Amino acid sequence: MVNGLRLPGEFRERLAELADGRARPAVPRNAATVVLLRDHPDAGLQVFLLRRAASMAFAPGAYVFPGGSVDRRDGDAAIAWAGPSPKWWGEAFSADETLARELVCAAVRETFEESLVLLAGPTGDSVVDDTRDEEWETGRRALLDRSLSLAEFLDRRGLVLRSDLLRPWSHWITPLVEPKRYDTRFFVAAIPEGQRARDVSTEADQVAWLRPRDAVEAAHRGEMFMLPPTLATLTDLTAYDDVAAVLATDREIKPWLPEVRVIDGEPYLLYPEGTV
Repeated sequence: MVNGLRLPGEFRERLAELADGRARPAVPRNAATVVLLRDHPDAGLQVFLLRRAASMAFAPGAYVFPGGSVDRRDGDAAIAWAGPSPKWWGEAFSADETLARELVCAAVRETFEESLVLLAGPTGDSVVDDTRDEEWETGRRALLDRSLSLAEFLDRRGLVLRSDLLRPWSHWITPLVEPKRYDTRFFVAAIPEGQRARDVSTEADQVAWLRPRDAVEAAHRGEMFMLPPTLATLTDLTAYDDVAAVLATDREIKPWLPEVRVIDGEPYLLYPEGTV
């Protein structure tokens, strides 16, 4: 049995084109993903998942965490910042300080854009407690259409980005065979008290809070489609009982680059050994 995901047949030709030099791998875009966590009084540790709309060009129908590409303005040094510095994040993710700043800012921005959860507050030791009114929604839409940068959004509200609410978790790079590729750092974060994650993403058609084990089992039954980074992350999280245990974990971050290989005439996206 192949430990991987069977892909459409056209990937055979793409692999052949790469092998004989007729095609070159796409350059991956830097991206950030945030695994939002909460402790449910009955269910225990839960994770927030979005299902990508069928109309999306990349991974339609897949269950994912909030996240997306770095915006060129995410590295704005004017952003009010509390918590570990870009240098610290760079060391955690093997990135230079500029990219590390961009990744943290992208993580905060994309999480707000896709769930209305905002990892920022009026001071370096506080956090906004509710983002569900029309004023917040107006700001979210402005971030989405890029008429407002994250720095401008935070500055207008007198808010400080809370990098201390995030923890580094993993690093995944889209396989060489994919025409659209991402170099993604994964973060984990607890949803701030008083805030609620909502189904606001234009890229998703369904959201859910699930126990990691339930999500993994649903994926193995074929009820939820997930790419390797999502499934591997959820599999890792099955070892934890609550949010505090996840956030206290000291992770060694190394990049994972899944391989696509033809096996018995069919292309498969193989799960890196030890991840699933």
